[in-house]
Amino acid sequence: MRSTENRRAEGREAEDRAASHLIENGFTVVTRRWKGKRGELDLVVLEGDLLVFVEVKLRRAPGYIPEESIDDAKMRNLAIAAREYLASVGEPDRECRFDLIAIDPAGLRHHRDILV
Repeated sequence: MRSTENRRAEGREAEDRAASHLIENGFTVVTRRWKGKRGELDLVVLEGDLLVFVEVKLRRAPGYIPEESIDDAKMRNLAIAAREYLASVGEPDRECRFDLIAIDPAGLRHHRDILV
């Protein structure tokens, strides 16, 4: 069993990999690992002028699919954290999008506009 610190390090490594992928594809990183009173955001990036909240999910074990961990409750929590972030930067009505970067032994997949 992996220790909490090992899991945190793996999570940071996955976020680093996701940020690198986004930068290579023309995104600009605004902030990483943002923590508010009501939630957390892995990456906040810009694609042109569009603000994008990116959730990063890592699964190393075979048979576990990162995309499956994004359920309705997780989406609600992301939306709450995003609203808190937007309020904190004085742009409560800014247009935004939610993306997912899934990382597993098969590679990295970027899913755009996951909030429906």
